[in-house]
Amino acid sequence: MMLHSLTSLLLVFLVLANLRLLGASRLNVCIRTVAAQGVALSLLPLLNASGLSLTSFHALALPTATALVKGALFPWLLFRALREAHVQREVEPYVGFTPSLLFGVGSLAVGGHLAARLPLPGGSPLLVPVALATMLTGLFLIIARRQALMQVVGYLALENGIFAFGASVMKEAPLLVEMGILLDVFVAVFIMGITVFHISREFEHTDTERLSALKDWSP
Repeated sequence: MMLHSLTSLLLVFLVLANLRLLGASRLNVCIRTVAAQGVALSLLPLLNASGLSLTSFHALALPTATALVKGALFPWLLFRALREAHVQREVEPYVGFTPSLLFGVGSLAVGGHLAARLPLPGGSPLLVPVALATMLTGLFLIIARRQALMQVVGYLALENGIFAFGASVMKEAPLLVEMGILLDVFVAVFIMGITVFHISREFEHTDTERLSALKDWSP
């Protein structure tokens, strides 16, 4: 009963974090929010480890690695890119912040609608809807934001949703696959951080809208 209550509180936090990501314009706030979301997600394997020993390597290794990578390593890489890019906020997103918040509320409804049609094992009834809503939030941030760093944050939010969805079928998913996904995300964020740095150095901005005007030089 206590684990169920803790899981529900954690999922509520994830929903609030999604709304904060959709409604915040300052990039440092968004980076801290997605980092806190990742640390909170690291507890899901422990709270949903029914039938697994909490002292087993599987039950402890994944949460520890997730907390370190999502809560410390990823934010460090993003803050480093943020300092090099000399950009502080998302000024003119493709979709405004108020419609973005409305999308966040709608994504939770869509997640609940889809979850009701998925044949998944038992657990918290909110886990899959929140996971799907987090994935939709990440996709929305990638599409609706102009700053490259904000799109990286959206990518991390998308991966957080995938991780939360995987927690619902943790017993069926081997540790090797989960750690492999985490490693893939680390490589992707590392490469995107380098890309953002080079974009800001060459063009003195990270607005992806302005990059669409690039063309071959002619004398």
